[in-house]
Amino acid sequence: MLFPTTDFAIFFGVVFLAHWLLQPTPTRWKVFMIAASYVFYAWWDWHYVWLLALSGVLAQAGALAVCRVSQSRRRLVVGVAVAALLAPLAYFKYYDFFLTNVANGLHRVGVDVSLPLIGLIFPVGLSFYTFMAISYVVDVYRREIQPAPTLDLFVYLSFFPHLVAGPIVRGSELLPQIRTRRDPRRLDVGRAAHLIFGGLFKKIVISSFLATAIVDPVFRDPSAHSSFEILFAIYGFAAQIYADFSGYTDIAIGVALLLGFHFPQNFDRPYTARSLQDFWRRWHMTLSRWLRDYLYIPLGGNRHGRVRTTINILVTMLLGGLWHGAQWTFIMWGGIHGVGQAVGHRRRERRARLGLPELDDRPGAVWRQRFVTFHIVCLGWVFFRADSFGTAATVLVRLFTAWGPAPLVTPLVLVALVVGIGMQFLPADAGERARLLLSRLRPVALGVALGLVLFLITSLGPQGVAPFIYYKF
Repeated sequence: MLFPTTDFAIFFGVVFLAHWLLQPTPTRWKVFMIAASYVFYAWWDWHYVWLLALSGVLAQAGALAVCRVSQSRRRLVVGVAVAALLAPLAYFKYYDFFLTNVANGLHRVGVDVSLPLIGLIFPVGLSFYTFMAISYVVDVYRREIQPAPTLDLFVYLSFFPHLVAGPIVRGSELLPQIRTRRDPRRLDVGRAAHLIFGGLFKKIVISSFLATAIVDPVFRDPSAHSSFEILFAIYGFAAQIYADFSGYTDIAIGVALLLGFHFPQNFDRPYTARSLQDFWRRWHMTLSRWLRDYLYIPLGGNRHGRVRTTINILVTMLLGGLWHGAQWTFIMWGGIHGVGQAVGHRRRERRARLGLPELDDRPGAVWRQRFVTFHIVCLGWVFFRADSFGTAATVLVRLFTAWGPAPLVTPLVLVALVVGIGMQFLPADAGERARLLLSRLRPVALGVALGLVLFLITSLGPQGVAPFIYYKF
């Protein structure tokens, strides 16, 4: 079920009403919210609802087992629990990828085999709720949280605003809110409306337009397009994926706010970043923190010297790339960010030894850092968007060799790029001022204003709504 659809509007209207009516009876509310979230998930394909339920069962069994075993066995138990939670993800996402690469490797040495590929559709949201389930078990193991009541855990994992594409919410962030009774008189409707309608604008107007106008045609057949079209398609995808994913996150956070829940921020003007480390502090922030806390730091972080730190950074980013998709192009994308971050880490160490700040803060240096960082990120986006290394290579070669007319680079494309990327360079408090303005409007005036915004969005956007990009991850 897509957020920007009539189906979701009807679904949310029913859930919103029942949610507030059932607040005085917590058990009934939890059962209803689990059922509603399962309906939301089943709307995509009911055959995979069992996977969501299985994640909850495995997570709770693992958390309870960790608390009951002796100290000497806790690490073994948490390892088994994490492996069990990862098994469905490995099967659905990586089984065919692994066997295909084994078959290709054997073919290169003269051995032809036919391996049993399954060709299953990847269940939407599996990566996200698997990571949430893992964080819950590990946090219980670390004694950062206590095992939650089973109903609370199932609400936490299945809560529909974050279910299919995040943000990745920790147990320490959401479980206490599930146990708290909410007051409908204290809803921040202005902020919720600002997030939801801003997210709809980014998805329907910016992302969908750039996808159909330039990104999809160029990446579908880069050999048919000029250097300028390829350049602006790369910039276009940078704007598209930001507008698409941050738009989804904004809607999810806004919908949760209307139900009285607060999700962590997931984006903070990522294209204003001055280094790749800074970029990952601003892009998909809940995933960045998850990779840091549950992968990079357990590997040793930066505690064991330069070589080990470099290896830990590379492993973390390569696995982060593989998490996005079972393709070598995603691994390459992770590798670009891993190498870039490792180089940046060494550079910061050298500046620290010289008694210098991490980054040069002179205005010219700041914009130079942003320019270089943005274009390294765009290089990574080429591999992220391309369906193969061949397509990515064609894009990069023709970027410098195919000079000629660029009919796809229209004024509207340029406007969409300026809005999609340029909005991130507005003052940090610009969005807050807009939110405060909405919060001060009376209900009738707020309804009229939002109706006009919705009319503008539907008028500017294309017919139909494509799935969000991160649904497939």
